[in-house]
Amino acid sequence: MKSMVKLGLTLLVICMVASLALGVTNEVTSPIIVKRGIQANNELRQAVLPEAKDFAQVKDSVYKGIGDGMVAEVYEGLDDSGEVVGYTIKTTPSGYGGAIELMVGLSTDGKITGVKTGTMAETPGLGSKAADPAFIDQYKDRTAAALEVVKGSASGENQIQAISGATITSTAVTNGVNAAIEVYNSALNK
Repeated sequence: MKSMVKLGLTLLVICMVASLALGVTNEVTSPIIVKRGIQANNELRQAVLPEAKDFAQVKDSVYKGIGDGMVAEVYEGLDDSGEVVGYTIKTTPSGYGGAIELMVGLSTDGKITGVKTGTMAETPGLGSKAADPAFIDQYKDRTAAALEVVKGSASGENQIQAISGATITSTAVTNGVNAAIEVYNSALNK
């Protein structure tokens, strides 16, 4: 009986020390993780809307209920004089391996200026090809109109060629871009 109490107290002390160490580690690293996330989003915004020199967040009430619940944030891209040159819209469509972060840039004249992927957990070698320029660059310079995924060659203006073996991921990315287009056409293009 005495040895069980001693063993229980030893385990309790080990658990308390481990919990304290995890708590301290979380407190130390949390601000760094948040700062790195902000930096990564800023880099993605700049990559998809290179004409912008600064970004201002758009209130979510402007686009609430638009984009099938995939829209995470919208920013106005501003030039040196403070004029709006376009918008960046972050969407999170659901792919084969879970949510895919997308940053979509749209110019004020209704053209897609770029699409970049953020974090995603798609299948390596298949769905992960959604980040490759061969796939993601298909969206660039398209007009802000609904796009569709096709297997095989894309021949129409609104068609995107699917990644072979990763149609679910291809469709998810296109759904995310379409959600951004819907927000642009419904709430931002005034």
